[in-house]
Amino acid sequence: MRLFPAAVILGSMLASPALADSTSGVVVAYDRVDHVLILDDRTVWDLAPAGELVPEGLRAGDQITIEYDSAGDSGVGKITAISVGGN
Repeated sequence: MRLFPAAVILGSMLASPALADSTSGVVVAYDRVDHVLILDDRTVWDLAPAGELVPEGLRAGDQITIEYDSAGDSGVGKITAISVGGN
């Protein structure tokens, strides 16, 4: 009998949606060839999967906000938006 509640709980955990999250910072460096972005907090972002979301003319010194779906313990899922400015 205990197997059913455990299966329901496990199934609901696996089906839980990704959570939206965001981060902001100042661009220290952006490599347009390798699509690598480094922020002032020393985080390194691979923007290759975000392709068309990268703002034209992104450069060092820009204040940037990256919105993404969190993949829980696995880190970042899909980047959903990138904006430049004082957000």
